[in-house]
Amino acid sequence: ATAPATFLSLVIESARTAVGFWPRWARVPESAWYLLLIFVIGVACDIGLGRAYITEAANFYPQAALQLGLSSLLVAWLCYWLRQNDAPSAAQLFTLLIAQSTALQIIISLPFIFIVRAPAEIQTYLDTPTAQWLLWALPYAYIYGLQLLLLWRGSCGQKLKFIVVALLYSSLMAVYFVAEPAQFWYPKKPTSAKDEPKYLKLSQSMMEAQPVLLAAKLAQIQAQRAGVVDMYAIEFAPYADEDVFLREAKMVAGVMNQRFDTGNRHISLINHVDTVTQWPWATPLNLQRSIAAIASKMDKDEDILFMHLTSHGAKGGELAASFWPLALDPVTPELLKKWLDDAGIRNRVISISACYSGSWIKPLANDNSLIMTAADADHTSYGCGRQSELTFFGRAMFDEELRNKTLSFETAHAAARKVIQQREIEAGKDDGYSNPQISVGALIREPLAKLQQRLQAPH
Repeated sequence: ATAPATFLSLVIESARTAVGFWPRWARVPESAWYLLLIFVIGVACDIGLGRAYITEAANFYPQAALQLGLSSLLVAWLCYWLRQNDAPSAAQLFTLLIAQSTALQIIISLPFIFIVRAPAEIQTYLDTPTAQWLLWALPYAYIYGLQLLLLWRGSCGQKLKFIVVALLYSSLMAVYFVAEPAQFWYPKKPTSAKDEPKYLKLSQSMMEAQPVLLAAKLAQIQAQRAGVVDMYAIEFAPYADEDVFLREAKMVAGVMNQRFDTGNRHISLINHVDTVTQWPWATPLNLQRSIAAIASKMDKDEDILFMHLTSHGAKGGELAASFWPLALDPVTPELLKKWLDDAGIRNRVISISACYSGSWIKPLANDNSLIMTAADADHTSYGCGRQSELTFFGRAMFDEELRNKTLSFETAHAAARKVIQQREIEAGKDDGYSNPQISVGALIREPLAKLQQRLQAPH
């Protein structure tokens, strides 16, 4: 009790309380300078460790210090209200609380510098929910528990005050983590013109040109050939904010032309600033009109309509549509079924490349339809991010299997499933295998077989 309270004694007491020992309050200094030093050390560690976590170029965000300072002021007020001028003092309690928290943060955070630089095969395991729980949740729960214990011991038996302080402190921590607190460092965003997002600059001339463009494209679609099983195609990419859907729609259109002789019997509906003068917008109304127009050109008894829809998907079966400043409604399987039924199109091959797209199978499946999806109804698909070249489903199913190996959608889908599963494991997908689905009606196989026979016949 007679030993002087120094910075070293503060470090020792923070270490002792970090493993559950009672604090020796007389060894905790009340100096504002020591408190300021501890706070500066904590901020410096946050800045240094935060930069070490990011392996690529990063931008510094000094405004994060403001949030840290405000939260510290709130904790200081709680300590003052709990202790005021009693022994231990509010200054001692707050100083020890900050010192203990800083020490534990440093100890817990240091391993992450090595974790973020671990090889890809190790990262796959570290990104699982169990590993995240062990690496993040448990250590921070330990820190939170120790801080509540320190507040209780600092309260010296004032139960009512401690309960109030504990509730307010817990609320502060909950808000801090749920609201995703500001960080001192963020990965640097691409600055090249190529990587900058593009937005639609809507004008009256553009609005007036769209119906004309749609009518022209539909007028170019060739009529059916008597006695010949033809395939008609629609590619629908309604999400403009990410280029991957544009690339996939163009790739699928190329494969269908090259391998299934769609030629001038197809239309692409795409939302993207680069294609507004080339292809009509991917809106629900344009899709409905395209289905009706193709139905008027095809032989509904022998020809086949192929559709590829690529976008983000929701569990309720909605296919996301975005092309700001246009206000677009999502397409659902129920709407698509109604449009196809109203048009009288019998033979259908429908491909849905989206998360949770398995929910489309039940509403669309019938004896004359082949429905294939990038995922089941409960899982996300993969590869639809801003930096993706193609989705995993689009690449494996169309760019690899149908382009080079087979004309059978069933065979291609079965092979693509295995490839997709392996690639998802290698990429570290942590919410389960996407599990692509397929439904093949009993009567769709015959027209598909006739089409395949014609395509494989020597010319």
